[in-house]
Amino acid sequence: MIRRLMDYLRLLLFVCGVLLGVQVPAFVDQYGKALAAHTQEAKLSLAEFQRDADRFFGGDIDKLIAHYKQNPDAVFNAGGESIEALYQRYQLLSAALTEFNQSGYGGFDRLVLAPLPEIRDQVWQHFSHSILLDGRAIAFGLVFGLLFALFCELTLHGCGHCCLGAYRRLKSKAEPQPENR
Repeated sequence: MIRRLMDYLRLLLFVCGVLLGVQVPAFVDQYGKALAAHTQEAKLSLAEFQRDADRFFGGDIDKLIAHYKQNPDAVFNAGGESIEALYQRYQLLSAALTEFNQSGYGGFDRLVLAPLPEIRDQVWQHFSHSILLDGRAIAFGLVFGLLFALFCELTLHGCGHCCLGAYRRLKSKAEPQPENR
């Protein structure tokens, strides 16, 4: 009976590990979608200024920004700084999205090694647990489930040995020792 219960516990740990493991690809997927949405929003915010750059500066937005910043009017000057901030944000997001999409590991490495913290935190805050049924998610889930179950079993086994050893030591101290003559 105990053996069967332990088998079910192992199975339960494995299933829990699989369910936890498939959340990682889901998080990476949601991060990629959020990154794409932020990039598109930054592009839309910059669109009117890009049209002005196309019209007056041959499409060079850096020249438009320089023109605004060189204007002696403080309002125009501040406008140049605002446009520059929008442009730099768009460049940052666009580069991050390109790297994410070109990653050989489906964006996992970009999320671990070089995430954009504000987007990662936003996705974490609004993360909706889901189960992706693609090969990558299934493989990740199975491997994580196996490792999770193995780790839990080894931990419990180690704790059991420690407790058994401590029990034996306490028991041997509590028993009266025969006197050696």
